[in-house]
Amino acid sequence: MIGVEEDRISYHESVRRIYGKIKKDGMTNIWDRYEAQGFGGNPDQRCPFCMSGARCDLCSNGPCRADASKDKRGVCGITADGMAMRMMLLRNVMGASTYHYHTDQTVKTLRATAKGQTPFGIRETDKLRSLAMRLGIDASGLDNDIAIRLCDFAEVDFNRKYYEPSQIVEALAPQERKEVWRRLGIFPGGIYSEMMLSTSSCLTNVDGYYVSLALKAMRLSIAMAYQSQIINEYCQDIMYGIARPHKMRVDLGVLDPDYVNVLPNGHEPFLGFAMVQLARKPEWQEKAKAAGAKGLRVIANIETGQEMIQRWEMDDIFYGFTGNWIAQEAILASGCVDLFVADMNCSMPIDPLYAQKYKFKLVPVSELVAFEGIEDRVNYQPEKAGEQAAQLLQMAIDNFKARRASVKPMTGLPLKDAVVGFSSESILAALGGTLDPLLEAIKNGTLRGVVGLVSCTTLRDFGQDVHSVNVAKELIKRDVLVLSLGCGNGAMQVAGLCNLEAKELAGSGLKSICEKLNIPPVLSYGTCTDTGRLADLLKAISDALGVPIPDLPVAAVAPEYMEQKATIDAVFALALGLYTYVNPVPTVTGAPNLLRLLTQDCKQVTSGLLSVEKDVVKAVDAILNHIEEKRKKIGI
Repeated sequence: MIGVEEDRISYHESVRRIYGKIKKDGMTNIWDRYEAQGFGGNPDQRCPFCMSGARCDLCSNGPCRADASKDKRGVCGITADGMAMRMMLLRNVMGASTYHYHTDQTVKTLRATAKGQTPFGIRETDKLRSLAMRLGIDASGLDNDIAIRLCDFAEVDFNRKYYEPSQIVEALAPQERKEVWRRLGIFPGGIYSEMMLSTSSCLTNVDGYYVSLALKAMRLSIAMAYQSQIINEYCQDIMYGIARPHKMRVDLGVLDPDYVNVLPNGHEPFLGFAMVQLARKPEWQEKAKAAGAKGLRVIANIETGQEMIQRWEMDDIFYGFTGNWIAQEAILASGCVDLFVADMNCSMPIDPLYAQKYKFKLVPVSELVAFEGIEDRVNYQPEKAGEQAAQLLQMAIDNFKARRASVKPMTGLPLKDAVVGFSSESILAALGGTLDPLLEAIKNGTLRGVVGLVSCTTLRDFGQDVHSVNVAKELIKRDVLVLSLGCGNGAMQVAGLCNLEAKELAGSGLKSICEKLNIPPVLSYGTCTDTGRLADLLKAISDALGVPIPDLPVAAVAPEYMEQKATIDAVFALALGLYTYVNPVPTVTGAPNLLRLLTQDCKQVTSGLLSVEKDVVKAVDAILNHIEEKRKKIGI
């Protein structure tokens, strides 16, 4: 095969196979573009100043480069440490902003749903009332009234001044952490003003001190985790259902060219759910058959797909899940797609070229998303969700004949099963309604600990998902239970680690737990937006054991972080006091003081610690050393 080495393409056979098709079709693709960015024949090598974080182009005196070994600073006098942390904080602002855009849309949708203006309803009354009570909201009366009070409360808190403490954080965060955050001056106000505080601090000649910038990043991350992530996911639970374990078809074999295939893509599931509801109606199946198709299917894709498959069970209409974002061009090049519905994240600028080549409709459904040369657009409005879903399904049906007549599809691709839908509630249910069995297994050493794999997917250093899968395999082999989130969750599902047979890859202790509870060794826990939900689960474990979160035998791992949302997740993990393993190596290596702060001194500040290591075994060795140290500290 001409092109990128096979082991640098993907862990997944399906993606590697379609890469060959893409090459034959003469299409630009992410793998070749990644390789072309490298220096000197090394696809991973970039500008050394950029890779080390020691560069800045924020003002017209730059771009500047810094060299800490020579005390070479930017024109304004900022150090390499300041440069690197300032850019990290700006990435954090972008991540927080995008997370909160999703939350804003969710709260708007819940409000409209409570008023009877959407095709959705309130599915989880108990969840609605329990969240209201946790936040100190009046939980009496009708569900719709409680939901509106919840929306009102959340929006007031989002808009608090940065110097007015967030009531959501006050209500939901662990007491021990709140005391630490107050002592450090990083207890946040409202998310909007926290973004303003952080962004304003990054202006040239305002805050160039890496420690101050790092603390502001943590402050922003706390606001994001509790106000954006937890409120977002819990409100989606209320409308679409709490995730509960069930089987789901995964991998690119879910794409059958003889069906009208609609792929909601991105991070927001609203129109995806609305399209499934419509597509399940006989009249829409008849419309597809009248166009010459066997039927109409909605295929879950990337993080929008994760939001959907965690909550709703598969059938012959809501058929399955493809994979994570690096597989996007492979999915589109399959020749099986009729409509690609692009919401607020993870749709690529290259998609119009693929739409032209493989004859599918590409339609943005968020004002955030735009493509060169694409004029079709259906900006999501909760009150019009049913009407918009119908418009989109009709576009897909109208596209079928042209696509089927002119594009030779890729068939015979792998199809697997995964068990998905492990929320905090469903984990508790699997344990018999109490955390005691899990805690006992940790106490007696059957399980050594628990890791939250909160990961993207990237081509840096390895092929798509290669490092994530290998790290997860090494962890479960050593009796560590893995909860997977984000694009890394798609990696685990498609790689087979979220099915029951994967217990054979686990150590004897974890295997015994899998057999006893009938669960996989890697629990499919959701999307990157579920990071806050994971923090809430850790609070419950901490409360049950009477042990502060930083002393638990747990860790956060991001073997393939990629974008700006991932960077603020990692900073939040440090603020929460977690050992946090990340790969690739972040752009801070040219900032020695910042590097020391993150990888050493942070332990004395928040109890969190950043770990970086490319080698799988060495990385997991360090994670297990941390877990064993915590076990010893709490006497188990």
